[in-house]
Amino acid sequence: MRVTFFPSEPRGQVTAPPSKSLAHRYLICAGKTEGTTVIENIDMSDDISATSECLRALGTDIFVSEGKAEVKGRGCFSFDNAPELNCRESGSTLRFLIPSCLCGYPVSFTGSQTLFSRPLSVYEELFGKHGIRFEKTAESLRVDGVLRPGSFEFPGNISSQFVSGLLFALPSLPGDSRIIFTAPPESLSYIRMTLGVLSDFGVKASMRGDSSIDIPGGQIFSTRVNGSSNLRVEGDWSNAAFLFAMGLDVRGVNEDSIQGDRKCLEYFSRLDEGPARLDITDCPDLGPVLMAYAAMKSGAVLTGTERLKFKESDRGESMKAELSKFGVSTDIRNNSIEIGYGAKAPSETLSGHNDHRIVMALSVICARTGGTIIGAEAVRKSFPGFFGCIAGTGIRMEIDDGLDQ
Repeated sequence: MRVTFFPSEPRGQVTAPPSKSLAHRYLICAGKTEGTTVIENIDMSDDISATSECLRALGTDIFVSEGKAEVKGRGCFSFDNAPELNCRESGSTLRFLIPSCLCGYPVSFTGSQTLFSRPLSVYEELFGKHGIRFEKTAESLRVDGVLRPGSFEFPGNISSQFVSGLLFALPSLPGDSRIIFTAPPESLSYIRMTLGVLSDFGVKASMRGDSSIDIPGGQIFSTRVNGSSNLRVEGDWSNAAFLFAMGLDVRGVNEDSIQGDRKCLEYFSRLDEGPARLDITDCPDLGPVLMAYAAMKSGAVLTGTERLKFKESDRGESMKAELSKFGVSTDIRNNSIEIGYGAKAPSETLSGHNDHRIVMALSVICARTGGTIIGAEAVRKSFPGFFGCIAGTGIRMEIDDGLDQ
């Protein structure tokens, strides 16, 4: 898909899409219940579709219609037919489901080469000590073994998805477990989000400061918490950040949300005041949009950027390459990125790098300066309605769906 923007003045009101992070978690927990859970305000992006398909392969019935998912769980996953789980390009799907599939049956995960180029060594090393086998290729992973309760030690600088994956699995085991952090964990807000969703399903886990989590065993995921089996996915701050960066009036987000990316408003405000030094350790998904916003303002230094290398693309390098086309310099160091300013109309066609957040970040600048982005279909991963959402806001653009690159 090729999208060409013409210089515009974005204005008007839009609604944030549903939170992808919450939708993943609700679906997985609902799949572990015995009974029916209704999840409202859900957007079947590519990543959420991947999680849904994997849960179906594990014996969960999921019916989706008009933004609502009806999930019928069996109380546990089924491994009767040696399931093959296609995670597409969704790192969340893969990392969230691996621990719950360690039940003594061989399970194969498939997906894109991009997905399996992302780190999995944390699980491999952790579970290898427990005799669990990992067989990895460029486009697949086969696991075989039994996850047992106990102590699991993590360094602090790993993706929170590994921790969340264990949190989905450990409560159902016959004994108590503990997750121990050897250093304060990054993306702590996402771990707290997982704990909050577990609580919604009647599952207890206690975080002790930022050093450990205690998980009692023998727990049952309940489909009726607080007298209701209906849940509603709140608006997604991660994707709303791109809409806010365009200067739009964004509705449908919870200002008191546990989502770490709600920090975007504070960071945009600081960039409005002048050059700023911003720590994105707890909100790495804001990296691309903050780089774009800084390039239109007075520049910035982002710290806590090391994990940007391990996303759908190397986001620091991807943004550096594209910002240079706007005439903006970028200096990437070990765990920080310095962004220049003075973005002007790009000198050549822009690439989306097969990364939804890169496409949307470039769109933030192009909405003001004009420019053409190829590979824009990457937005389907998390926000398939992105271009439709901004189409009625004074942003002038042409979309060519026929160029699939």
